[in-house]
Amino acid sequence: MQRFSFNRTQTASNKTPRRINRNLIFNLIRTKQPISRADLSRVSGLQRSTISLIVEDLIEEGWIVEGAVGHLPRGRRPTFLEINSKRAIIALDIHPAQTTIAVTDLAGKIVTQQVVMVPDGATKALNAIVNAIRKLLAAHEDLSFDGIGISLPGRADVHLQKLIFAPNLNWPVLSLKSKMERATGLRVKMDNVANACALSEVWFGGSDGLHDLVVVNVAEGIGTGIFANGQLLRGESGLAGEFGHVQIAPDGPPCACGSQGCWEVVASNRAAVGYYGELVKSAVPITFEALLKLAQSGDAFAVQAMTKMAENLGRGIRLIAVALAPKEIVVVGDITTVWHQFGSIVEAHMKKNAFTKPPLLRPAYDGNTARLRSAVALVLGDDAMGEK
Repeated sequence: MQRFSFNRTQTASNKTPRRINRNLIFNLIRTKQPISRADLSRVSGLQRSTISLIVEDLIEEGWIVEGAVGHLPRGRRPTFLEINSKRAIIALDIHPAQTTIAVTDLAGKIVTQQVVMVPDGATKALNAIVNAIRKLLAAHEDLSFDGIGISLPGRADVHLQKLIFAPNLNWPVLSLKSKMERATGLRVKMDNVANACALSEVWFGGSDGLHDLVVVNVAEGIGTGIFANGQLLRGESGLAGEFGHVQIAPDGPPCACGSQGCWEVVASNRAAVGYYGELVKSAVPITFEALLKLAQSGDAFAVQAMTKMAENLGRGIRLIAVALAPKEIVVVGDITTVWHQFGSIVEAHMKKNAFTKPPLLRPAYDGNTARLRSAVALVLGDDAMGEK
């Protein structure tokens, strides 16, 4: 079954215009549903004959369905089109200690989600996640699942044979692919979370896919996904985008990568929790979620800790702005829930001593669910790691 391309600038083959138009029509239906064929033609600028051919293909393949019939004072009554609500995707957002698993529709809307705490030990960790997925599938037997998308907190080789770089992960996450495929019969797509989020911004977000984009994923560590010239940049070894391990504080704390003062050890969620612990002089760490709530309530120490994190985050983003000069930089992660408090601090440090026009800086439009949507984008698209 033909999927969708995230590259909206292809010009190579005779099939390319049809493919681009197919992407356009599917996304218009997704964002404007319910919508008629006539309205699709008006909005897209495509001829009605082209719309009809693509729509019939999408209906035949089960991506969209015909819904209600409209009422007009005269003329033919339009039949509205909408995304097939009976098709779904399993999305996984993996972290070292926990995994969020969600059932979503084809538009990326989350139907249900749950958090699975990852136990110690490789076998137990894999079994816990697979068992949770089996239960979700059993609870939604009325849905037809198109696949499983997984956002990884690390970099793997292009064929998913081994992790190249995952300093914060201590269990064999790549084993999930084969184990899930055997257990569910569904195809599994995996990629680095920042890369997946970059694709998601093009597919679900506010980016048009025509301008260069960098996604900064802020979690236990920091990773970046680079979308340039209509495609993801992976680099020769698949490690393109590891700005989180660029040293910005030579005298800073040690990093899991073996260096010290890396961007992620001074600007990640873990860094903020550490700053707070130093301020309150407590050996008992709190969660980043709890820290955010304290900051929102006006707790002075929490605000101070988050301010320091935001300043360091802005300093690292400035490196990206100078080095890559993208059209926009999108921040993904739980920090986006307090962007109204600390986003201006991040932006001020990004723009500090700027000698060129700075990029647009914004939080992911769907906040802390962006990583789940990115897993959906992997399944929908043909640009996931390992596909050519």
